[in-house]
Amino acid sequence: MDDAAGLAIAFKEAKKSYEQGGIPIGAALISSTGIVLGRGHNQRVQLDSPIHHGETATLLNAGRLPASTYANSTMYTTLSPCDMCTGAILLYKIRRVVIGENSTFKAAGEDYLRQRGVEVVVMDDQECRTLMERFVRESPGVWWEDIGVVGEEKREEGR
Repeated sequence: MDDAAGLAIAFKEAKKSYEQGGIPIGAALISSTGIVLGRGHNQRVQLDSPIHHGETATLLNAGRLPASTYANSTMYTTLSPCDMCTGAILLYKIRRVVIGENSTFKAAGEDYLRQRGVEVVVMDDQECRTLMERFVRESPGVWWEDIGVVGEEKREEGR
């Protein structure tokens, strides 16, 4: 499966979350042979959960897999992975991450993944960016909560 097809699966998940009133971040875990192992979307709003991000929901939906399966797969995500999701990617030794866009939010995790030997590809996808920008305009408070930013930090960052 090529990167555009993998990202399209993740984007469908992001749209699903948005349509449910949630944060539009989707992900998919795909094996090196093109098998979709799991897919998921951010469900923090829907489930009132602090940990159901797109990537963690995808891992949950993939279920328990052998370590070699994770190591030979690619995580597709519509947005730059946060610190928590970066940790999960590293924990399961996923060697490749394809990111839809990182202009709306670029986490430090991207550089950390690269430092740890993970191949990181940023697609700079307009659909991913447009949907995320729309959500941030419509629900800024939920967005800031999702990325762990509090009021004082927003003022310091000029936001």
